[in-house]
Formats: sequence, structure tokens, C-alpha cells
Amino acid sequence: MEVIEMAKDKMKKTISVLQSDLGTLRAGRANASVLDRITVDYYGTPTPINQVGNISSPEPRLLVISLWDSKMIPEVEKAIQKSDIGINPSNDGKVIRLIFPELTEERRKELVKVVRKKGEESKVAIRSIRRDANEQIKKLKKDNEITEDDQKDLEEKAQKATDDAIKEVDKIITDKEKEIMSV
Repeated sequence: MEVIEMAKDKMKKTISVLQSDLGTLRAGRANASVLDRITVDYYGTPTPINQVGNISSPEPRLLVISLWDSKMIPEVEKAIQKSDIGINPSNDGKVIRLIFPELTEERRKELVKVVRKKGEESKVAIRSIRRDANEQIKKLKKDNEITEDDQKDLEEKAQKATDDAIKEVDKIITDKEKEIMSV
């Protein structure tokens, strides 16, 4: 039934939003995805950093940004400084270097709390999607478009999709916590 398919689709989107949010969290290792949300003014157009140069990670705690247009270095540095990643860029006139400091135990625990909060928000969103699907199913039953058996069957499918999505969220959160807590 398309009600269930739409609900599953929305749940998948919720999970992918969670993954991209968690990807931007700094876990002590250099990860180019922390720069994904940062845009720079490129000839009047806000452009993501990964579209104005190459981003590489030659060492576990270092990102190197090689810009195609070296005149953009000051612009990109300003954009990184204004962002919320909390890293000061340095450049040698050719490339920008971002050195990721080792995370303190306290900062790691704070990040784990953030991860859990984002996970809980995702679970709430998934349950809300299930509730909406169940309301649509009840409406179909009320309008006599489906039988009572169909209603029960669809509600069970909605519950199963919800359980699967929540398991997936739990796994993502656990993996991210392990990544953050590993030194």
C-alpha cells in the first residue's frame, strides 16, 4: 500500500538527515564532511568549499584544501573562521591547512550527548511519521476503502517499518559514539 511506502520513504530521509548531521560532527579525526555546510562567495555565488578546490586528508588529523583559484584563499579562510567547526585555518599561499586538535575526554562526552540528542530527535520524527501513517490508514478504513483486516495488516507494517528505522538509528548512534570515544 502506498501509505506504508510513503512512510518508509520519509523514515529513510530522516535517517539520511541524521547521518549527514552526524557526519559534520568533529570526532577528532580529519573528515572532509565537516566542510560540507560551509559556503564561500565565489564570484557572487555562495558555493560549497568542496566545489572550489580539492580537499584531501594526508594525515589522520589534517585536512588540506587546494583551491583551483589561489585568489580565493582569504575568502575560504574567512568562511571557515565564521563557521561553527572551531578550527583556525593556516595557509602557505598555495593551500589551506586545517589541523584538528585531539579531543579532550570532556569534549568527547559532550559530543556523545549531542549524538544521542540528535538520535532521539530522529526517533521522535520516525514515530511521528508512523502516527501520520496510522491516521491515514484509519481514514481509509473510515471511508470504507479498506477492511478491518487490511487496517490491522497496514498498521502492523507501519509498526515494523518504524521498528526497523529505529534499529537503524540506534546502530548509527552506537557507531558514532564508538568513533568519538576511540582515542
